[in-house]
Amino acid sequence: MTDNSNTDVAPNKAAANQHLQDKLVEDSITNNQKITANVKASHNAEFTQVQDLPTGTPQGQQTTMSNNNANASIMSASDKAQTLKQTAFNQRDDINNPHTLETDGAEETHFGYKTVKKVEKQARVADVFTSVAKKYDIMNDLMSFGIHRLWKRFAISLSGVRAGQHVLDIAGGTGDLAKVFSREVGRNGHVVLSDINAAMLEVGRERLINAGCNNVDFVLANAETLAPFEDESFDLVTISFGLRNVTDKDAALRSMYRVLKPGGRLLILEFSKPIFEPLSKAYDLYSFTALPLMGKLVANDAESYQYLAESIRMHPDQQTLKQMMEQAGFENCDYHNLTAGIVAVHRGFKA
Repeated sequence: MTDNSNTDVAPNKAAANQHLQDKLVEDSITNNQKITANVKASHNAEFTQVQDLPTGTPQGQQTTMSNNNANASIMSASDKAQTLKQTAFNQRDDINNPHTLETDGAEETHFGYKTVKKVEKQARVADVFTSVAKKYDIMNDLMSFGIHRLWKRFAISLSGVRAGQHVLDIAGGTGDLAKVFSREVGRNGHVVLSDINAAMLEVGRERLINAGCNNVDFVLANAETLAPFEDESFDLVTISFGLRNVTDKDAALRSMYRVLKPGGRLLILEFSKPIFEPLSKAYDLYSFTALPLMGKLVANDAESYQYLAESIRMHPDQQTLKQMMEQAGFENCDYHNLTAGIVAVHRGFKA
């Protein structure tokens, strides 16, 4: 008699995984619809609608790369092959890395819970976001049950952005904030969506161009140096869920201060430390079990979402980040806890 039990296991497991994935996506869509309705009712507007966008001559819609990356295009075929063997990450994602063996030597930092050399972290983070770029938006909806839209809406409400202003959205990813700022600054204003990761920037660029945002530029830039940007050139600088991935956060804060105009403000929206202990324990359980599972099922990448959970725990808490902003030169710094401190919005001003 033949035992078919082993042959039935794989199809049953695959079917179960497919069912779970379909259920997650269905729940996400339902939650998104509810969130969208609530936001519209509360604010009379969701994220930018096409009919509300400024009109006029397009000012951007190109991707800016450093000279080093342009020179890479003339590398010989053998050089390119050798480079690919040495690194798995997109070479464009390692732009202007200020951490080299000459400057940092064997100095170490954290990559989630792992300890790595400073010179390596930027490339490792690039691997993570290159892997998840195409599924980034749906994973955000799944992981936060759509609440990330309300977090971003609250941050925008603190921006004070006005028509005609210049805005820099660092680590802007798929462009949720930049899309709103495009409408708010109008035809005489300007928005720069920057990201160190080419795959993420390309997703944001396609999304905003399709939405008709004609006053936005898309620039590959390192948050630690913001090298493409001149001193005192922006009225508002924002970074949303990106600061925790930066190798040297103090350097990044100093660069943000440098590019802000006097009187300008910085907004940081980032995961933080829950202020309610029972919630903190439940949040840990969810982060280290559900997030990697969803990452595996939806993005086929559990490891990147394990890093996400770990990177949140390694990020400075609310008060520490506020002190870091003050040390970088910002004044009148404050923060607002959202969802009991799971997320916080920090705000600071340049005198």
